[in-house]
Amino acid sequence: MNKRLKEALIGGALLGIICVVGAYLRSGSSASPGLIFSLWYNRVIIGLAVGAPWKTTSRSKALLRGAILGLLVSFAFYSSTGFTDHISFVAGIVYGVVLEGWLSRKNRKSD
Repeated sequence: MNKRLKEALIGGALLGIICVVGAYLRSGSSASPGLIFSLWYNRVIIGLAVGAPWKTTSRSKALLRGAILGLLVSFAFYSSTGFTDHISFVAGIVYGVVLEGWLSRKNRKSD
């Protein structure tokens, strides 16, 4: 497993924690453990998709790739909620961009 993938998986897991805390608070502490786990796991999968060994490209294209991957992966969770959890869907897109931005920063040493 290369450094990029490890960082992306850890980042996805950490962003997932932030996301589930937000979802838990938005639900008034009534979200089911299954829903919370599914949301966290979805963020880990975003990390997996973004962290794959993609071809090196410009930063703007990398950020767009992160947004697209975040959208595609988050759509699975969004559809499972009956298209009702708009905030988590949009957050998934943002998290894809955040992860890709972190992984494609200029001062990053190569794997």
